Amino acid sequence: MSSFPRSPRTLKGAIASIDPLIPLPKVIVFQYNPETMTRSLTSRIAGYENNEGTKISQPPEEKISLKIEIDATDQLEKADGTATSMGIHPQLAALETLIYPMSVDVTAQEALLLAGTLEILSKSPPLTVFMWGVKRIVPVQIKSMSIEEQAYDVNLNPIRSEVSLEMQVLSYSELKLLSVGGSMFMSHQIAKELMAVMKTVSSVSSLVTG
Repeated sequence: MSSFPRSPRTLKGAIASIDPLIPLPKVIVFQYNPETMTRSLTSRIAGYENNEGTKISQPPEEKISLKIEIDATDQLEKADGTATSMGIHPQLAALETLIYPMSVDVTAQEALLLAGTLEILSKSPPLTVFMWGVKRIVPVQIKSMSIEEQAYDVNLNPIRSEVSLEMQVLSYSELKLLSVGGSMFMSHQIAKELMAVMKTVSSVSSLVTG
């Protein structure tokens, strides 16, 4: 990114975890935006029949892969207490716990099992949301996470790391359309359709004037 003082400030990407039972979502803002991101879209079968025998179209399956860099160098130079005592452990923990079940839920389920109680309705798991600018906010499921720790301090705390994420975008095929995640994906799709229309109008206009 340009260091020119008047250059526009770039928005930072982020991943958020939204739990219906917790008012404030957990937001992990990228320290540095990845330079590249790979998106793959795979067409699904044109339609499937629901319980009423009606065919319903499905959006393509979309997967996103990217690499996140985490570095404590600046914080260490400023003698930040967290960085000097733990390095980047907190940042890595925030990412890793996105794919962990909450310990309190595991303990509660085990207690119910030992008591001979069958839990009929378990609470909905937190919704993970990938945010890459205002035009790309989508619910996702993290399929895999690979962490390469590249440097350590004298106490073997990691101070530099590269995290590779593989995510699947969740659409109304996986989520209920009227759920928070389903509505979020539908808004994303509508925005995509509007941008496609704008491009089509621009292309037709250029063709006519040309």
